[in-house]
Amino acid sequence: MSPLAKYHRSRPGLCERFETFVATKEICNAYTELNDPFDQRLRFEEQARQKEQGDDEAQIVDENFCTALEYGLPPTGSSQKSTRLTW
Repeated sequence: MSPLAKYHRSRPGLCERFETFVATKEICNAYTELNDPFDQRLRFEEQARQKEQGDDEAQIVDENFCTALEYGLPPTGSSQKSTRLTW
């Protein structure tokens, strides 16, 4: 599960996320941002447990990010990645 993406609205076990590839190159990695600070903390804690069990890709709890969500972090999406298409 993507730790920053919302769960799918109608399909349990999936998240709202997609990636686009062209000629084996990733040009887009997009998802619906999770904005629930309590759910986000639980996901980070689960990843921290996975890291302790040897998962090299799992991350630790990001306390600053969780605190920002509690205060109302604005959407962090960006269209800057679209510049990758023009380079």
